[in-house]
Amino acid sequence: MAIDMNDLKSRMQGAVDMLEKEYTGLRTGRASVHMLEPVVVDVYGAKMPLNQVATVGVPESRLLSVQVWDMNNTKAVEKAIRDSGLGLNPQAEGSLIRVPVPELSTERRTELQKVAGKYAEQARIAIRNIRRDGMDILKKAEKENEISEDEHKKMSDEVQKLTDQYIKIVDDHLSKKESDVMKV
Repeated sequence: MAIDMNDLKSRMQGAVDMLEKEYTGLRTGRASVHMLEPVVVDVYGAKMPLNQVATVGVPESRLLSVQVWDMNNTKAVEKAIRDSGLGLNPQAEGSLIRVPVPELSTERRTELQKVAGKYAEQARIAIRNIRRDGMDILKKAEKENEISEDEHKKMSDEVQKLTDQYIKIVDDHLSKKESDVMKV
């Protein structure tokens, strides 16, 4: 076998996994513990991810709670959330920080849809690049007489089927995210 289909499959799955990870950070108007994943807090003289200094919870659909482990870090965590660019306004009460999730405006929803589309296109490009790598391997193998023309054609079709399958997964993720963003 000139090409490792499992390798292509795992690389394409990696592109889909990356898309899912990027989508968890896109705000849809509902509170999610993943919303605060990109937040980095300046504590103990170092920058640390929020999840290493506090526990994030979702007590209500439009509210996040951040329980800071060391009360001395509460102000730093509050500042990090406020400055994160997520459009959130945290309110500290002791070592607990409440973060209300505001309604999304129509403009913001449209903007988020565009961002979701951009993430999906990046995933599609990554998948097509993996497909191209696979096709290049097949061409080289045929040129060096490792596989016949028929085998090349058969394996090229398999690579294309795999590519189509993963592009459809990306498109499904995109349409689901777009409908989540537009839900009022």
